[in-house]
Amino acid sequence: MKISYDPEIDALYIRLLPGEHECRSVRLSEEVALNIGEGEKLVGIEILDAKSVLGSGEIPSVVVEGLEASSGSLAVRETPPKKYGG
Repeated sequence: MKISYDPEIDALYIRLLPGEHECRSVRLSEEVALNIGEGEKLVGIEILDAKSVLGSGEIPSVVVEGLEASSGSLAVRETPPKKYGG
């Protein structure tokens, strides 16, 4: 899973599946859309106006619960390395 935030457009993208996917978007509201890939798999979640949608006008902290330690890496960056949604 990868979470990207673009402060220029105040958009948050939660990518659940790695790689390239051809998706259709299902809008839950004007600000929130689900990207659905082949086999009806949820590929990602797009949140526009993220600070207001997620509350308090700030980027919320992220808490991961219920995951056991793995050999995967965890990277936290102040700004994304490339444009949002990539």
